[in-house]
Amino acid sequence: MSPDRSLALGEDAVVVLHPHWKVLVRPAALTVLVVAALVAAEVLIPAGKRATDERLAVAVIAILLLVWWLLVPLLVWRTTVYELTTSRLRLRDGVLTRRGRDIPLSRITDVSFRKGVLDRLLGSGTLVVESAGEHGELTLDEIPRVERVFSLLFQLVEDEQGRDTRPEGGD
Repeated sequence: MSPDRSLALGEDAVVVLHPHWKVLVRPAALTVLVVAALVAAEVLIPAGKRATDERLAVAVIAILLLVWWLLVPLLVWRTTVYELTTSRLRLRDGVLTRRGRDIPLSRITDVSFRKGVLDRLLGSGTLVVESAGEHGELTLDEIPRVERVFSLLFQLVEDEQGRDTRPEGGD
């Protein structure tokens, strides 16, 4: 695998995540409903000269709904990236325009997580990161394996703070 050119010299990616797959369940269910409605419309529209126009209209509407209800959420999910590196927490999102936010590990003051009942069943949760600075608290929803990510982030923050407190030239 080629090195990520957006990382600083000496910085390594620890974990790269997308939001939990459960965010795609609703779009997938809506897709099944749209396809079922399309099939039902094809069967129920009587044969005839107008049937072609009606079937075409139903197909166009179905395609638009599929793009809106499935393709857009899928692209949002795919282009949303949470990355922990050895020196920062990187957040990237956006389909047409990209947004990015980096939080240096040395600025993180607190890390916590929350898991509801469904989150516990599916292995996801919410990660809450507090940092020194103008943005304060950052809430990241739908994080897969949130407890593992919490532990990794906590350990990386501890390691970073340990590096910052060491005297120059010492170990």
